[in-house]
Amino acid sequence: MTAPLRALLMGLCLATAAPLVLAQARPPVVAEYKLGAGDVVRVAVYQNPDLALESRVSESGVLNFPLLGAVKIGGLSVSAAEQAIADGLRSGNFVKQPQVTMTVLQVRAHLANVLGQVNRPGRYPLEMAGMRLTDLLSLAGGANSIASDIVVVSGERDGKPFRTEIDLPALFADSKRAQDIEILNGDAIWIDRARQVYIYGEVQRPGAMRLERGMTLMQALAAGGGTTQRGTEKGIRIHRKDASGQVQVLQAAMDAALQDGDVVYVRESLF
Repeated sequence: MTAPLRALLMGLCLATAAPLVLAQARPPVVAEYKLGAGDVVRVAVYQNPDLALESRVSESGVLNFPLLGAVKIGGLSVSAAEQAIADGLRSGNFVKQPQVTMTVLQVRAHLANVLGQVNRPGRYPLEMAGMRLTDLLSLAGGANSIASDIVVVSGERDGKPFRTEIDLPALFADSKRAQDIEILNGDAIWIDRARQVYIYGEVQRPGAMRLERGMTLMQALAAGGGTTQRGTEKGIRIHRKDASGQVQVLQAAMDAALQDGDVVYVRESLF
């Protein structure tokens, strides 16, 4: 292959690859926040300080603006609301070429509750459209050390009650990313306390402990620091409630899986 032909082929490859690189580098489009009742906004019109306004959007989604009166901005994005005010000033011959800037000072129209075993429970504003479950949990400081792996999201969808349970650790698997659902106004996110088992008797650290997934009797004994000098691994008893609420006493193998609420008793050695 001659040098000119090689250079021509390389140029064609680079020209073909360049659009692909640019397409991959282009940031995703993020939907704008929609204004609603209760939001506090500040509006400024360039070179018209007398038209500056700081006000709350009414329950009907209206902003009372100087010279224009009631301007319907509820359900509009910030840029669309700026354009609506600018169009009103222009069409009313109040300002020839209005340049309107709007800033959202307080978000009160779209809120969600994050409750239970999180580091900062409370009501959080949905500051942009399309906020996901992981976004709200991040604002709340994430789950604390005694939190369950299951997150419950409840609210309303299409006018009907909505409730779903989401496995938080599995959420970050490639096949489960679709479960990172969008959070809507009025939703409640709840994380319960993690499942627990209890161990007592001749162990180094008796008490309650978190029930990890697939936790066996041997693992629980290790988490309790092992037996004391007087303890024995023989004859360990598991106290477990059945479906009727009656407590059963079981003698299980060391590789037996534990269940939520199990109480493990480590006996004292006879020798």
